[in-house]
Amino acid sequence: MRIKVCGLTSVDQFIQLDEMGVDFGGFIFYPHSPRYALKHMQPAALKKVKSRQINKVGVFVNDTIENVLKTVDDCGLYLVQLHGDETPRYCERIAEYVTVIKAFRLRAEDDVLWKIKDYQDSVDMFLFDTDGVAYGGTGKQFNWNLLKGLNISKPFFLSGGIGPDDIDLLRDFSKDPVAKDLFSVDVNSKFETVPGIKNMSLLDLFIQQAKQIV
Repeated sequence: MRIKVCGLTSVDQFIQLDEMGVDFGGFIFYPHSPRYALKHMQPAALKKVKSRQINKVGVFVNDTIENVLKTVDDCGLYLVQLHGDETPRYCERIAEYVTVIKAFRLRAEDDVLWKIKDYQDSVDMFLFDTDGVAYGGTGKQFNWNLLKGLNISKPFFLSGGIGPDDIDLLRDFSKDPVAKDLFSVDVNSKFETVPGIKNMSLLDLFIQQAKQIV
């Protein structure tokens, strides 16, 4: 199982996660987030970091296309995660330059296939997260049963308050037909000591366990 660790604010922790076998490291470029990457590091520092396997993901919320693409270049990002109200056409324009993940914040009453249908041809991957008042993650887990049995027809990231004690839930989810499209799990706040700083010991154990899930 692939793993994405989001909300990073430290180049050193990014390098450690690379050594631990993490597949994606997420940096948030949303100024209202407590994990706003550019408050803690310079673009040049991000760009020069070389990794063995971990991919740099930039998370944006309703930003201008010009600023997203400039940040991709300035920071050496490999993927872009769009976590706001971006339209399919907006996503298409970004996807002409870089791999795009479109995030969807889910509520209990949502029709998932209806929400994603206009984006099927506009982005490369989806990410499913918990809905909240503000943009970004809530640290709360949504009801994964909303996804079970569906044919998403595109690789997706499973997010939403995934924590150290959720390995059995992930193992169960991986057996559902929808998991044929499960590309990666996405973790963040449940593995932090303070916003943006990860508990590496907790992550190390979780990574070892998650990597055993086929």
